[in-house]
Amino acid sequence: MKLNKNINLKQEDINILNLRHLYEQYGFVHYKMNKFEEYDLYVTNKDFLAGGSIITFTDTNGKLLALKPDVTLSIVKNFQDCPDTVQKVYYNENIYRTSKSTNTYKEIMQMGLECMGDLDIYHISEVLILAAKSLAALTDSYILDISHMGILQGFLQEVKLSPKNEDKFLTLLREKNSHGIHALFDSLRLPEEYRETAITLATTYGSMTNVLKTLRSISLNETMDQAIEELETICDVLTMQGFTSIYLDFSIVNDMSYYNGVLFRGYINGIPTGVLSGGQYDVLMDKMGKKSGAIGFAIYMDLIEDYDTSLEGYDVDILLLYQKTAAPDKLFEAVQDLTAAGYTVQAQRQIPKKLRYRKLMKFEGGTLKEAYEHEFQ
Repeated sequence: MKLNKNINLKQEDINILNLRHLYEQYGFVHYKMNKFEEYDLYVTNKDFLAGGSIITFTDTNGKLLALKPDVTLSIVKNFQDCPDTVQKVYYNENIYRTSKSTNTYKEIMQMGLECMGDLDIYHISEVLILAAKSLAALTDSYILDISHMGILQGFLQEVKLSPKNEDKFLTLLREKNSHGIHALFDSLRLPEEYRETAITLATTYGSMTNVLKTLRSISLNETMDQAIEELETICDVLTMQGFTSIYLDFSIVNDMSYYNGVLFRGYINGIPTGVLSGGQYDVLMDKMGKKSGAIGFAIYMDLIEDYDTSLEGYDVDILLLYQKTAAPDKLFEAVQDLTAAGYTVQAQRQIPKKLRYRKLMKFEGGTLKEAYEHEFQ
């Protein structure tokens, strides 16, 4: 980790500061909330949550409360409809859920933003731009995949699958399982056109320009046409911004009882799962008595932190060893010289167990010198 000479922060702190600055540039306001909500809010919308158990406790008044496993639901609950305007907020909050990296309960820093109100194409495009810029602020090697639920909804309107078979199809779509889709549609004796369209949706992946050409050729009805047209407009905006790591992928599917419109997921090279997830959730807003639309995304900062730690591979830049007879003022002066040069330093009289350091030095005779472990074994 390379640090500014005048500041010494962990990479996770630098990431948060960079993202906060990015969101504030686009007029998003910091949103702060309580650590817990009434349990009913989450149990009523449990399918909206990313999975895992909810940690609950009983308040002094007898109400069942839950440590916050999600931020979006709390923000929506407190949102007030206001015609012809949007509310733009961002957050960096600790949530309490099963960690994707350890599969145990963990306090996780989640960062993200929400745009709620009278949404138009500009607001949707802006959120997608900020999702891409967020990934770019974390690494040079990222991918943002985008889908549109309207295209899938239009297709399902046409084929009219039973709820059971629709669930099967959506599972196969998420898995990009073209063989399974072929077998399912054949078993249902559906027209070949439907089967081929379904397989195309599952397997088509690539640049915005190429995939949009494919979509135009497989549209079956007006609902699909409208979704493709909206997606084309959004992609034009993204293309004009010069992004080269954005792709279309229609295997990205979320619960249609909560989501509509665009969905997206962000990936960083070196992390095997998505680190950013977002989309439009107008249906959730309606379920919670709101008349407005909404779109947002969340970044799972625990995955980023684990990735940064594995890249760094050490706790401090320099382990500085000194003798008990060393003059404290001279030793402190030596440590200050190193920190002023941008290094993190830990001064010790012997090598601590399990401390990871990039370089070993010693303070001897009033001067700094290179050191090697065998000298102290």
